[in-house]
Amino acid sequence: MRTRFAPSPTGRLHLGNLRTALFNFLLARGSGGAFLLRVEDTDAERSSDAAAALVLDDLKWLGLTWDEGPDTGGPVGPYAQSERSGIYGEYLDRLRASGHCYPCWRTDTELKAFRRKCLAAGRPPIYDREWARLPEDEVARRESAGQRPVFRFRVPDTGALESEDCIRGRQSFALADIGDFVLQRSDGTPAFFFGNALDDALMSVTHVLRGEDHLSNTPRQILLLDALGLPVPVYGHLPLLLGEDGRPMSKRRGSAGMGEFRAAGLFPEAVANYAARLGHAFESGDLMTLDELARHFSLDKVGRAPARYDPIQLEHWQGLAVQAASDPRLASWAGESAFRDVPDGMRERFLGLVRPNVHRPADVAGWAEILFGRGPAFSAEVEAVLADAGPEFFRAALEGLESGDHGLAAITGAVKRRLGVKGRALFRPLRLALTGAESGPELAPILEILPDETVRSRLGRWV
Repeated sequence: MRTRFAPSPTGRLHLGNLRTALFNFLLARGSGGAFLLRVEDTDAERSSDAAAALVLDDLKWLGLTWDEGPDTGGPVGPYAQSERSGIYGEYLDRLRASGHCYPCWRTDTELKAFRRKCLAAGRPPIYDREWARLPEDEVARRESAGQRPVFRFRVPDTGALESEDCIRGRQSFALADIGDFVLQRSDGTPAFFFGNALDDALMSVTHVLRGEDHLSNTPRQILLLDALGLPVPVYGHLPLLLGEDGRPMSKRRGSAGMGEFRAAGLFPEAVANYAARLGHAFESGDLMTLDELARHFSLDKVGRAPARYDPIQLEHWQGLAVQAASDPRLASWAGESAFRDVPDGMRERFLGLVRPNVHRPADVAGWAEILFGRGPAFSAEVEAVLADAGPEFFRAALEGLESGDHGLAAITGAVKRRLGVKGRALFRPLRLALTGAESGPELAPILEILPDETVRSRLGRWV
C-alpha cells in the first residue's frame, strides 16, 4: 500500500489538511506500506518555497515522516510538480495523439460570457466544444496576437462511470454532466486534474484519501488515467471538517491550524490524537503514539458525517499530553523563562506540583509567579470572599501555622476548633488567600513548598 499527501504550498496547514495527511499516514503505516509527500506547486502566483518549507516543518513537528518526498528523494521523483513539466508534456502529447484531448482557444473573457449565457438559459455551463477545432486562419490570428490555448480532455457524451469509494461506497457519475475539462493551462502548467492524477499513477500510489469536496474530481481523473492506460488508485473521500462557525475549514479564511497550535504551545501528540478522532472511531480513549494510532486505524471506522472542530476536545488531549510528558520534556516545553521565580533546587518539585493544572507554557510561568514571585492578584470578587471569611478565620489559621506543625492539617484543625467551619467554607478562603485562584494545585503540597514567611504574610493580610 502506498499513500500520499500532496499539499499546495500556499499557506500553513489548517486542521482539515492536517487530518488528511494524518489519515493517509496512518493507513500506510498500519499496513506496513509507504507514505509519500508530493508538493503541488504549479500555481506560481500563490506558491512559494517559504510556504513549502513551513508545510514540511509542520508535518515533521507532528511526527508524520515520509518515505519519499522532495527533501528525501525516492525512485519515482521529482516530488515537486514544478520539476515535472517534461513528464506532463510527454503524457499530454500521448493524449493528443490518441484524440483524447484538443486545444481550446477560448479566452477567459469569452469563457465567462459563455458560462453566463448557459446559466441565463437554465443550462449547466458544460463546455460545448464549439471551438474544439478552429479554422487554421483563426488559429494563426490568435497565435500572432500572443494567445495560447488550453488543452481539454474529451469526455464521452453519454453513459455513466461507476467507481468504488473506499469510504462512501459505490459511486455513479453521468458523463454528460461532466464536460470537457482543462488538462493544461495556457501558460503551459498542468491543471489539477492532470498533474494530480498522473503523478499518483506514475508514483504507484495505491490509495488516495482526500476531502469529499474532491469527489467530483474523481470521474475526471479515472477517465484520464484510463485513456493513458495507467493504474487508477483506490479513492476514499473523507467527510468535510467544519470550523467552529459550521463552515468548511479553509486556508483563506484563516481556519485553526498548525501555526496557531504551535504558537499556543500544544503538544504534537495532542494535536495528532485529536485530529485522528475527527471522523474516525477508536475504541480507546487513551493518548496514543502515532504507531498505536496506526495499528488501530481502519477505513471501516471512518464515518461519513461531517466532523466539527471543538477546541474543548483539543484541550482535553492537550491535558493528557501534559500529564504524559517526561519531566525534562515538560521543562523544555515550559521554557527557561517560566522558572525565573522558582528557587534553586525547587524546579522539579514545583513542576510536579503544578503539572495537573497547566495546559500552556504560560500557565507554568503564571504559577511560578503566584507561588514564588509577586504573589497572587486578588479580584474584587475574591476580596469579598476573603472579607466574608473574617479576621477570626485567619487568626485561627495563623495560630495553626505557629503550632509547630506547619502543614495543612494543623491550619485547618485550628480553624475548625475555633469557628466550627468545614468543607468549602474552610478550604476556599485558604486557597484564595494563598493563590488568589479558585482552583489549582493541592493545598497541602503548596504549603510544603512555600516558605513559612510567605504563608504567614498571605494569611496575615486578611486579619
